[in-house]
Amino acid sequence: MFENKYIQQRIEKANTLREKGINPYANDSARNTTIAKYLNVNTDLFQTEEKRDEHRHYIVAGRIKFFRLMGKASFLKIEDESGILQIYVARDNLPEGFYNETFKKNIEVGDIIEVGGYPFITGKGELSLHVDSLKVLTKAISPLPEKFHGITDKELRYRQRYLDLIMNSQVRKTFHIRSRVISLTRRFFENKGFLEVETPMMHPIAGGANAKPFVTHHNALGVDRFLRIAPELYLKRLIVGGFEAVFEINRNFRNEGMDATHNPEFTSIEFYWAYKTYKDLIELTKEYFDFLFEHLDLPTKLPYGDLEIDFTKFSEIPLIESLTAIGGVPADITEDKEKIIAFMKEKNLEVNENMNLGQLQGELFDEYVEAKLINPTFITEYPVEISPLARRSDEKPHLTDRFELFIAGKEIANAFSELNDPLDQLERFEGQIAAKDAGDDEAHEMDEDFVNALSYGMAPTAGQGIGIDRLVMMLTNQHSIRDVLLFPAMKPIAKEIDLHEENEEGNE
Repeated sequence: MFENKYIQQRIEKANTLREKGINPYANDSARNTTIAKYLNVNTDLFQTEEKRDEHRHYIVAGRIKFFRLMGKASFLKIEDESGILQIYVARDNLPEGFYNETFKKNIEVGDIIEVGGYPFITGKGELSLHVDSLKVLTKAISPLPEKFHGITDKELRYRQRYLDLIMNSQVRKTFHIRSRVISLTRRFFENKGFLEVETPMMHPIAGGANAKPFVTHHNALGVDRFLRIAPELYLKRLIVGGFEAVFEINRNFRNEGMDATHNPEFTSIEFYWAYKTYKDLIELTKEYFDFLFEHLDLPTKLPYGDLEIDFTKFSEIPLIESLTAIGGVPADITEDKEKIIAFMKEKNLEVNENMNLGQLQGELFDEYVEAKLINPTFITEYPVEISPLARRSDEKPHLTDRFELFIAGKEIANAFSELNDPLDQLERFEGQIAAKDAGDDEAHEMDEDFVNALSYGMAPTAGQGIGIDRLVMMLTNQHSIRDVLLFPAMKPIAKEIDLHEENEEGNE
C-alpha cells in the first residue's frame, strides 16, 4: 500500500525522528489557544510602535500548509480548523542542532506541529508567531496535493473527502453551515413546542412515500426488512397515540438513480402537528426560513449559480393553475386526459398512456413549471392520484390539501393536511396496490397496521418533510448534492486514484 517512493521517503523521516528520541505521533499536546483566537486577541499590536510583545506567550498547533526555508530561518503557514497562521522559525531560537538536523531534514508540508512563541507583525503587515519551541505531533507519510491549488478532480474530492477538507477551507465552511442548519432546525421546532422522537430505520413494509426501497434481511427473525423510505407512517402513529407535535431529523433511503439532487441516503426533517392544516404549515415554513436567515447571518437574497433567490418573496399557486400561468400549457387541456396525451405527443414528449389524469398533470408540471420556480414558491392543491396520504379538499374532492415548496427549480419540502379517514386511506392503499400490479414499482405498499391505527382516531393533523441536503445546497450555492454530503455514494472503482506521483512539489 505504501510502496510509493515519496511515501517511503517520509516513512524514513519518521523513523529518523524516532531514532532521535522524538515520537512522530505524540499525544501530549499543550495547545492553549486556537489560531482564530490568537489572531483576534492580538490585533491591538497593529496600533503599537513595536509591533510585537515578547511578554505574551501562546501555544498553537496545526498542519503545515506552506514551508519556505531561508537558511537560518523559515516562514511556515500552519492551519487548524479555525484558520491559518504564519509562523517564523529561526535557528537561534531553538535548541542547538534542532533546526539544521531535525527541523530542516525531517519536517515538511502536511505534518502537524505544535509551536510556542510570541506575537509580532511582519514587515509586510501580517500578524504572525515568533517561534521559540516546536514539537512534532503527527508525521504525515502521504504528501498533500501540490501547494495551495487543492484538488480539482471532483471525483477524487468525494472519494477522499478527508483530503478535500485538508486542502479546501471553503468545503469545511459548507459543512459548518450544514451543521448549523441542523442545529437551528432542531432549536426552531423545540421552541415551537415540538417533541423530537426517533422511529425505526428498518421497516417491515416499505411505506411513507412512493419510491423503491433497499432490502435487507433480519437473520434472527428470518424476515426481510426495508430501509426506511420515510418516517411518515410511524410519526402519524404517534399522533394517534396522543402526541400533538413531533419531529424527527434523520436519514431516509431510496434505491433510485443518483444525480445532482439525489443520493441513495439523504437527510430530512419530518414533523406532524395536530389540530393544524397545511395552510398553517405554509406560515410555519416562512417563520422557519426567517429564523434560519437571522441566526445564520445570511442576506435574504442569495446567489445560486446565475440565479438570485429572494427569500423575502414567497408565493403560492395551485398546481393546475401553474401549468398555464407559469408553464404556458393551454388552459383547455389541463383537465382532460386525452388532450394532455395528444399535447405531449405533439411536443415529442415521452408519455405513458396508462397514466391517470393526476399523474399526467404531474408530468406536465415536471416538464413545464418546476424549473421556472426560482424564488420560494408553494405549489398547492395536488391531484388525489399522486397524493396517496394527503387529505381530500372539502371544496374540490379530486384535489388534496397539499403543497410542495420549490426553490431554484428544486423541490425542498412536501406537506399536507393528513388523511385521517381510515376507509379513505384503505381505498387509497388499494389503488396503490393496483398501480403496483400494473407495473409501478414505486407505488405504495398496503400497511394494514397503519389503517388500523387510524381506525382508533387521529386528530386533524398537518405534516411536512423538508430536505436538509437540498436546503443546504440553496444556502451555500452548491449545485450537486454530493457537495453537501461528507461522504456521498460513489460508483466503485478498481483502484483508488493515486496523487502521490504529482505531489512531490508539495514541500517547496
